[in-house]
Amino acid sequence: MSNKVLIVDDHLVVREGLKLIIETNESFHVIGEAENGAAALEFIENNQPDVILMDLNMPIMSGLDTIKTLNDRKSSIPIIILTTYNEDELIIRGLALGAKGYLLKDTSREELFRTIESAIRGETLLQPEMMAKLIRSKEKKSTVRASFESSNLTEKELFILKAAAKGYRNKDIAFDLGIAERTVKAHLTNIYNKLAVNTRTEAVAVALERAWIHL
Repeated sequence: MSNKVLIVDDHLVVREGLKLIIETNESFHVIGEAENGAAALEFIENNQPDVILMDLNMPIMSGLDTIKTLNDRKSSIPIIILTTYNEDELIIRGLALGAKGYLLKDTSREELFRTIESAIRGETLLQPEMMAKLIRSKEKKSTVRASFESSNLTEKELFILKAAAKGYRNKDIAFDLGIAERTVKAHLTNIYNKLAVNTRTEAVAVALERAWIHL
């Protein structure tokens, strides 16, 4: 069964272009398009996409406001930010809200599919330069400033955090450690709780900021 994709962008040419590319891959199917966040939320009420490609700058309701609303509704649908150049601040805010990654609107076909597949698996893909900007961002919550001494990460948890920062998938980490993939997910949950964060991105940001790991 193919994964269902929702495209949210106020430019028809972008939506149609992405749809044409996405549907060249039998693993994906575009089930809907929306030209703003309000229309997207209405669509999601009656449909359940597996992943959302979300523009940030849209009329009526922006992508950021849409992500916030979905968070308030406890939605678990992974979101990938659609962006152009010179939108770093908006990207950072979107990632801080839990987006699984971002794509430039002129991205390659291979990168598009790789990012969508990772998001559906629950993984976050970030380029090192964007991770560095996320760390420096003033948007970070005060809880992200937890100290290493109070976090009490185990050696295994620190290994998993280092691997996550390098972009390794849960199943790759599980293979390296000789444990089940669900055990890796359990360790990640423990890491989030200890660092008082909600996402892998925030956890890695803490580790980089505190120099526990290096990219």
